[in-house]
Order: sequence, then structure tokens, then C-alpha cells
Amino acid sequence: MCRSHATVRELLGAVVAESCELTVVDLEAGLENFSRGTPRHADMLLIVLEPYYKSLETGRRVAELARELGTKHILGVANKVRSQADANAIQQFATPHGIQIAGSIPHDEAILDADRAGASPLDMNPHSPAVEAVQRMTEVLA
Repeated sequence: MCRSHATVRELLGAVVAESCELTVVDLEAGLENFSRGTPRHADMLLIVLEPYYKSLETGRRVAELARELGTKHILGVANKVRSQADANAIQQFATPHGIQIAGSIPHDEAILDADRAGASPLDMNPHSPAVEAVQRMTEVLA
């Protein structure tokens, strides 16, 4: 087992055991964290789904692995949505795979601008469509 994954997994376990608070962890994209059991202490998992085949397939596999780890709540976040067709494609893929969509984040140039500037999108443009969509979603998930 990779030492870094084992350390993060055990740290998350300790935080969850000692805290009644909400803990948010942004894991590296992909499947490796799940194959190593890193998020096994998570109660809820948000899977970012973009309207591209590889992203959707990765999201499906992440949901499967999360279920195997015993994650209770598995939700999808539609990301980089440019049109209703993108939103529909994500929903149509997610539904048969048991992934409920918790919210939708539009494609937003302000996110790219903030990234290029090395800044937080919230700090750089707190009223951008993507930032506001994330804020609405946090209200629903809280």
C-alpha cells in the first residue's frame, strides 16, 4: 500500500471518529484513491461529471467503487455544462447508474481566468455563474 494513501485514509478515519463537524476533502481525480480505500470513511461522495464520455465512465466506476467501500450517499455534480443538451446527457447517463445529480455548474470563463491568475474563483469573481451555482449547491447539501 502506498504510504501517502494509507496516511490520508487513516487521518480521515481519525477526523471522522473525533468530529461531528462536516469535513470536505478534495481527492485527486481518478480511480486510484478508491482502489486504495482512501475515502472509505466518507459518508457522502460528490462525483464530478462532465459531459464527455471518459468523464462519465470514470464517474460510473467511481460510484461502483464507492458503493463497494460502503459510502452511504453518492451524488453527482454536473460540471462544465454549456447547454441543456450537456445537462440532459449527464442526467441520462447518471440515472441508470444510480447517481443522483446534486447540482449543475455551468462552463464559466471566470473559472479559467482565476486559474490562470492563480487565484480563487470566489475571490476573483464571486458573482460568476459557476461560483453562484456552487454556492446554491452547498445550501442544498448542508
